[in-house]
Amino acid sequence: MHIDVLTLFPEMIEGVFDASILKKARENEKFSYNLVNFRDYSENKHGKVDDYPYGGGAGMVLTPQPVFDAVDAVTNGKPMNSRIILMCPQGEPYNQKKAEELAEEDHLVFICGHYEGYDERIRKHLVTDEISIGDYVLTGGELGAMVVIDSVVRLLPDVLGNDESAPGDSFSTGLLEHPHYTRPADFRGMKVPDILLSGNHAKIDDWRRKESLKRTLERRSELVNEQQLTDEERNVWGKNSE
Repeated sequence: MHIDVLTLFPEMIEGVFDASILKKARENEKFSYNLVNFRDYSENKHGKVDDYPYGGGAGMVLTPQPVFDAVDAVTNGKPMNSRIILMCPQGEPYNQKKAEELAEEDHLVFICGHYEGYDERIRKHLVTDEISIGDYVLTGGELGAMVVIDSVVRLLPDVLGNDESAPGDSFSTGLLEHPHYTRPADFRGMKVPDILLSGNHAKIDDWRRKESLKRTLERRSELVNEQQLTDEERNVWGKNSE
């Protein structure tokens, strides 16, 4: 996978790519990336990329020319062969299913805006996806893009090292993840559940599924409506929802 990030502030992103899982994945050639300052594509002699909105109003709007030209450059004039992603509070809410979908792509292009918004022609005639990471407003799209990129890259083959890590994460199964414990078995009188020390993997898997369901019911009950539950699990659901 190759990832291009179009941003006016590449310095906001460089450190994230150079740490933790993203750094290891890049060094192991599981993906590559390029940070593009789309101000470099402005035809304005001052490098201006924004202007006042037609019709008046507060704030400045990103003009289409630098963004279209930057996308043309990173896609070799064939944007239809790439996923062009606009980070935008009006976009579809981001979730694990979307991350899994994007992880199947060969080329992702992220457009990170600033100021009041984008010229609508960018939204209508250039991008393939509009994504929001939550119902709040950030200074720009860079932080949101990094959230999406991190969640996608960790799904690429051999990035995490353990093939079972990603499928067991919260939301990958549609439920929140079950509780985890490690040594010591007794810490200040707080003990690890006996079932986890039993060595019976079938019973441990059953316990984890039930605990995952309970946690989801307690914290994100709307997620359970999308699940196919056994009769026993529906009984757990009924007891916890009373």
